[in-house]
This record gives sequence, C-alpha cells and structure tokens, in this order.
Amino acid sequence: MFRLLPPPRTIEVAAAAILIGGSLATASAAGERPSLPRALVGTWSLVAADVQHPDGSISRDYGAAPRGSMMVDAAGHYTLMIYMSERPRFASGDRATGTPEEYRETALGMSVHYGMLSADVKAHTLTFAIEQASFANWNGTRQVRHYQLQGGVLRYTVAARPNGDIPISIWRKLG
Repeated sequence: MFRLLPPPRTIEVAAAAILIGGSLATASAAGERPSLPRALVGTWSLVAADVQHPDGSISRDYGAAPRGSMMVDAAGHYTLMIYMSERPRFASGDRATGTPEEYRETALGMSVHYGMLSADVKAHTLTFAIEQASFANWNGTRQVRHYQLQGGVLRYTVAARPNGDIPISIWRKLG
C-alpha cells in the first residue's frame, strides 16, 4: 500500500535545486561531463566517406556508395557505423567458414565504434572516447577530429594513416 507524503516546503525544494544545480555546474567545470553542442545531438546519415591522399587528390574510401549511421544522445553517448555497400557475400553463406579474402574484405569494408563524444567548439574539434570498435586497436582510445558543422551537415577529418591518407567523413542530420 502506498502512503502519501506531505508536499515539500518551498524552501526545501529551492535548497535542493540549488544543491543539484551547483553539483552539475561543478561536474561540468571539472570536465567530468562531456561538452556537446545541441546541434550534434541526433541521428545522422552518411553522405560520404572519402580519403585525401598525400598528393592532395581525393578518392572514395568505402566505395562508390558507402552506407552509414551515427547516433548521438544529449549525454554524449554515440554509435557510429560506416560500411562499404559493395562488400562481397561469403560464398559458403556461413561467416564462420569464410575465406581469408572474404574476411579481409569484411574487415576493411567497415568502421564501427561506440563510446562518448565531446566537442571543443572554439577549436572545432570532436573527441571520440572509443569504448569498443570493429578495429580492436581503437578500443579504449581517445581520437580528436577537426570538424565543420553547417546547415545540418557535419564534416570531419580523421588523423592521418601511416601512409599519409586522411579519411574524411561527411554526415547529414536526419529530421
């Protein structure tokens, strides 16, 4: 059986609000909570997954028609998936019995990770605190990416690969 409690007094409610607000401000100032512009929160669809080569030329990094989705919530949790749409199917129909070439194409044909996202608006950088990734070497890492956000289109560059290639991701916000 539920028991009704008397309504709280105004002073107690005001004091609780001040304490909670002060705690949130302190946590934010201490950097315990990621900073994220409201414009980054939502669901994004991949427009392009390109790569800029050391000679300045640009090509498609995930084929002619890459597919992808990124979701970011207000607390900074994110999931990101990029796939090459032309990935070959396994001839056996069983992913446990693929050929070395099928496994290679599968691994190179996707980039998937999730974790926490924060932004430095003044520096135009995003920081992906990656919890888990399809490329296990990224697990537990923090990656900073330079970004531009304009009119519902997000463009960022990934740090250069060992060969000098710089991946470029372009996303369009849905809704």
